[in-house]
Amino acid sequence: MENQNNLLGKVRKNTDIIVAFGVMGIITLIILPISTVLLDILLTFNITLSVIILLLSMFTTDILQFSIFPTLLLITTLFRLGLNISSTRLILSQGNAGQVVEAFGNFVTGDNYIVGGVIFVIIIVIQLIVITSGASRVSEVSARFTLDAMPGKQMSIDADLNAGAINDQEAKLRRKKLQQEADFYGAMDGAMKFVKGDSIAGMIITVINFIGGIAIHVLQNDLAVIEALSKFALLTIGDGLVSQIPSLLISVSSGILVTRSSSDESFGTDLGNQLFSFPKVLIITSIVLFILGIVPGLPTVPFLVLAIVSGIVAYLLKEEEKQNHELIEIAATEDMQSKPKEPEDIRHYVQVEPLEIEIGYGLISLADEKNGGDLLERITGIRRQCALEMGIVVPPIRIRDNLQLQTNEYILKIKGIEVARGQVMPNHLLVMDPENKKIDLPGIATTEPAFGLPALWIEESLRDKAEMMGATIVDATTVMVTHLSEVIKEHGYELIGRQQVKELLDVVKEKYSAVVQELIPDLLSLGEVQKVLQNLLRERVPINDLVTILETLADYAPNTKDIELLTEYVRTALSRNIVLPYLDENKVIHVITIHPKLEQYLSDNIQRSFQGSFPAIEPSVNTKILENIHEQIDRLSMQQINPVILTSPKIRAAFKRMIELAFPGIAVLSLNEIPNSIEIKVEGMVKVDED
Repeated sequence: MENQNNLLGKVRKNTDIIVAFGVMGIITLIILPISTVLLDILLTFNITLSVIILLLSMFTTDILQFSIFPTLLLITTLFRLGLNISSTRLILSQGNAGQVVEAFGNFVTGDNYIVGGVIFVIIIVIQLIVITSGASRVSEVSARFTLDAMPGKQMSIDADLNAGAINDQEAKLRRKKLQQEADFYGAMDGAMKFVKGDSIAGMIITVINFIGGIAIHVLQNDLAVIEALSKFALLTIGDGLVSQIPSLLISVSSGILVTRSSSDESFGTDLGNQLFSFPKVLIITSIVLFILGIVPGLPTVPFLVLAIVSGIVAYLLKEEEKQNHELIEIAATEDMQSKPKEPEDIRHYVQVEPLEIEIGYGLISLADEKNGGDLLERITGIRRQCALEMGIVVPPIRIRDNLQLQTNEYILKIKGIEVARGQVMPNHLLVMDPENKKIDLPGIATTEPAFGLPALWIEESLRDKAEMMGATIVDATTVMVTHLSEVIKEHGYELIGRQQVKELLDVVKEKYSAVVQELIPDLLSLGEVQKVLQNLLRERVPINDLVTILETLADYAPNTKDIELLTEYVRTALSRNIVLPYLDENKVIHVITIHPKLEQYLSDNIQRSFQGSFPAIEPSVNTKILENIHEQIDRLSMQQINPVILTSPKIRAAFKRMIELAFPGIAVLSLNEIPNSIEIKVEGMVKVDED
């Protein structure tokens, strides 16, 4: 089953290529002759496709669910014309168009070709005059009305947006849907001309098959006139029916699509709900049918049978209506007898979850402890780990299922906004090669969501083979919690608000009350302390040594209230913690320095704003700096060295802000942040020119 799903997924991914080859095949079909066997297969496929399109038009609840229909109408019309040309070529050249054409001709005509011809003409008339003309007119009117109504609908969307009833995203979706509806009806107005042209072409081809076939085979092949009439009447009617029946189905599909008003249900559901919504109508119908049944001269049995059926249906609907009324009355009585309820607490509607995980249906088992799922337990471990390593208390993480996601997909959200997503496969193992080599095992290729590494999903039975190859092996839950851990580390500064800071300070205050009382609120406010902590977490600096942070702020806050400068002072005090992740096994830190002239140039052009300092330099110089950094990092990556950029304390914050969009994972440290006991190894220098 999994292999079949994998095959189906590959087919869906390459649908554009398949369709391109299919259209080119239709063009080829018009030019090159084909065998009768292939023609039978293609005619059968044409009928199948027409049935699928008809059923889709009946089950769609919104025209945009089938917005490809106008283009599909053109392709199917071209396909039918190609089949008509191929069958005509076979009829005129061989007097044989395959079993499908012959079978349709025999089935409809029987022993009377005149009756078959009349039925064929009736089908053509119904399609051309009734269905196609009506659908064309509806398409034309719908297109005009839709275009005329667009300004008013757009103004309505703008009014809802200005009133706060919808947000920007929903407004964009509504405008996009409105434009798509207008495009659909406009395209349908033109596409219906293809259907009408196809019907006319079908009649012309039928006449050509009949007259041309008789003329060619009587004059060239010495076939008797009577025999030729019999043979080509059969082939002509069969060929006409086998092409016009799919055309009729697609014409009906187009008529259903353009005549349906907007609804949340399919055509069949709406029909049942609306046709039987008034039992009185069926009662009157039953009475009328009964009267007609007893009128002398009219057939009694059909009218009486339908009268009885209508009466039974009306009785059942009336009973159902009565039961519904009784249930409503009972519910109303219970509400009256119950105690007055307190007003609904709607405050939770205006709150968003700080951190949540949405999972697809296939991942629910990972969170179900009854079935052995340990996702909740692992998430608790992640919260504990973040408290120990980063010093932040991650709020409870809400897990909810989302049926709109793919089966094995999950989304990580912070304050209601998606920040990351990935896919995992339960009951499978994810294997990665530490040396980034190809893993020679059967499985499904993927990308590890946390770090973007190439990986492979394999079955659990292949664990031993993967271990023998030295590959890294993790299960689906581990992949999810690792991804969650990295997201928390990257966005930890968004999770620490004033309330969280107050809770941390309350913990410190139990043992170190003096520093807290000295700092807050006399020297700094709670919000200013929060901003310093956010600045540290934004660059993944742990804040678990909160006492040192508060004492440093208490030392320098009397002299400055500049949050960026206070953050730099705190970073210097936390130098050992900051440097530790970047040391190699020999306690050496590998750095890229900045050329003194470039450093002076940046220092002279630093500007300060409310958001912090940044270098106001020419874009061309900025580009050269980023390109030089990229070259240095690529060169060192080949040597498996992960460097940091070393600057003077004066420009560290501004330089980090300048490069963080291009190199979010590169740490920028100042000389003050590296203890004297740490050996520094310079691996390169950032410079703009050769000076």
